[in-house]
Amino acid sequence: MKVRVVNATEFKAKCLALLDEVEEQAGTITITKRGRPVAVLGPTRKKAWKSPTGAWAGKVRIKGDIVNADTSAQWDVVAGK
Repeated sequence: MKVRVVNATEFKAKCLALLDEVEEQAGTITITKRGRPVAVLGPTRKKAWKSPTGAWAGKVRIKGDIVNADTSAQWDVVAGK
């Protein structure tokens, strides 16, 4: 798709169809108002999806027993003792 120019009235009337056109054909649309360009509509640069699996590997160390931890002291502080 080459660069296409549409006026604001046409863009307003056909907005969703023009968005689909930009997504499918990866071109740009220049939107004009009274003959002057006011905006350029183009496709986004999509970042590759990155899995969060292993994101904390090598950055965090577990100290102690996280399953059977003694939290009684923390409850005393919350209770105001």
